[in-house]
Amino acid sequence: MTVMAFDEPTARVSAFVVVLVVMAVLETVLPRRRRLLPRLNRSLTNVSMVALGTLLARLIIFGAGLLAVPVAGVAAAVLAERQGWGLLHLVSVPGWIGVPLVIVVLDFAIWLQHVATHRVPLLWRVHQVHHADRDLDATSGLRFHPVETALSMLYRIPWVLALGAPPVAVVLFEIVLNTGAIFNHANVALPLWLDRVLRAVIVTPDMHRVHHSVLGREHNTNFGFSLSIWDRLSSTYTDQPADGHVGMTIGLDEFQTAKPARLDWSLALPFWRSRH
Repeated sequence: MTVMAFDEPTARVSAFVVVLVVMAVLETVLPRRRRLLPRLNRSLTNVSMVALGTLLARLIIFGAGLLAVPVAGVAAAVLAERQGWGLLHLVSVPGWIGVPLVIVVLDFAIWLQHVATHRVPLLWRVHQVHHADRDLDATSGLRFHPVETALSMLYRIPWVLALGAPPVAVVLFEIVLNTGAIFNHANVALPLWLDRVLRAVIVTPDMHRVHHSVLGREHNTNFGFSLSIWDRLSSTYTDQPADGHVGMTIGLDEFQTAKPARLDWSLALPFWRSRH
């Protein structure tokens, strides 16, 4: 099944908007934490970041002559399908196995990338923009510097080619990744029993919130975006923050001001030195 077999842009945008709206409503009705900064300014900054990142990604795609396909990962999948490249084109695997397999492997790839952004200083300079957010809500799942968005797009291409991933699997993965990021950054107080059940498989808001702690021993854990298994297997899993979800401090210790809510400050952050 190719990506052209259904309305891919509509599926992606619809899932994105629905999850964002649902989480925003739940944050209003069932907030986990009290907000420190005005919601509107932060939200506009975070949404602007994803818009600029998408624009930069499109410019890169345009420069590579791939404008006909909306996402570079999908373009790579289409190319692999046409050329017969990748593992899934060398072995006979039914779609009901191949598609979930691709989604799981790509989720692991994103987990590895996330770990690298904390371990490699040059990558951290860009990724720290995401962690500088002092509040955590659904829009924080969109708050990635445009350079990081572009690098992430390029990083996925070799994985897609090596797997020979079907285009539809890449589209579904992108939907899972984007909606999962919105969900697990949400400022929502899930019932504790539900959180415990869900985090056995997926990353929940309480699980991911630990990753945004100012404490290094906590923000260097819980790297998962969709599946929780990778942190459990690699001993990078922290169950709860030491100061509790209400008492913990979110963000970076040197940026506990209103500046991270500004778009200009956030875009400039990777290009000036900090102590962190």
